[in-house]
Amino acid sequence: MITARHLTKVFRTYKKTEGLLGAVKGLFHRQYESTNAVDDVSFTIEEGEFVGFLGPNGAGKTTVLKILSGLLNPTSGEADVLGFTPWHRRPEMKRQFSLLMGQKNSLWWDLPARESLELNRAIYGIGLAEFKQIVGTLTELLDCADKMNVMVRELSLGERMKMELIAALLHRPRVLFLDEPTIGLDVVSQQRVREFLRTYNAEHRITTMLTSHYMQDIESLCPRVILIDHGRLFFDGPLEQVIEKYASNKILSIDFGAPAGVACEDCGRVLERTATTVRLEVPRAEVAETCRTILGRHTVKDLSVEDVPIEDIVRQLFSREKPA
Repeated sequence: MITARHLTKVFRTYKKTEGLLGAVKGLFHRQYESTNAVDDVSFTIEEGEFVGFLGPNGAGKTTVLKILSGLLNPTSGEADVLGFTPWHRRPEMKRQFSLLMGQKNSLWWDLPARESLELNRAIYGIGLAEFKQIVGTLTELLDCADKMNVMVRELSLGERMKMELIAALLHRPRVLFLDEPTIGLDVVSQQRVREFLRTYNAEHRITTMLTSHYMQDIESLCPRVILIDHGRLFFDGPLEQVIEKYASNKILSIDFGAPAGVACEDCGRVLERTATTVRLEVPRAEVAETCRTILGRHTVKDLSVEDVPIEDIVRQLFSREKPA
């Protein structure tokens, strides 16, 4: 459904010298800086897959989505979406995909949501009976039927996002690009959107690429993740493999059952301590030996070994200067 082959996008920006003299010089001899927003990115996504596309701000995620949706031309490389080259902008392709950006409005601000959807119906040539059936199903899944006649500008952020989702799915696309769909939403609205996307993907096998800074979105929706940083792809695979490949430590939670002044600093990095418990971060290779040491020294009521939270692993990966 989606194939990217050695995609590269270089942005060339004018570098202005300070002062009046610099402005005058710029009229005749300009200096430019080149930024590789996307650098030789390749991947393939099959029909029905729900893929998380992760990276820090400025990593190139949105640029890739804009290239795949035809909004940007790449500097080099090839892409195929639904059998089309996206930047050729063929009408046949436009009718089969949607791009939803959480920080951009696609609905008319001063119209009720229903009228914006009616406009989309006319654009896509959807019959009235089919339109009513689609909107009825989507509003029921999203629990927002009572907001259809409210001006978009008067909707809460969560309610507006539900309407944006309906607009994006009105023409039953086969490919869906989601760029931060839950940004700024409260916990309840985030959960409602996640449940809807999971249900819709399962029922319609819509191929979905999701970018999000909320790891709860990725963990609950995306069996597969693609990690990108500095424009370069450096991981593509199952989410659990991120832990196996990049998590060098594990967490030991030890419950001593009773107050005990236990010193565990020599066993690992103490993350949390109470009167009766200690949480340690320990290198993976030393977990067994550390457990034996603690059990040999102290009376232990309970001991558990956990992986480092995926959110912490991804944060550490993106805090590096360059990807591996």
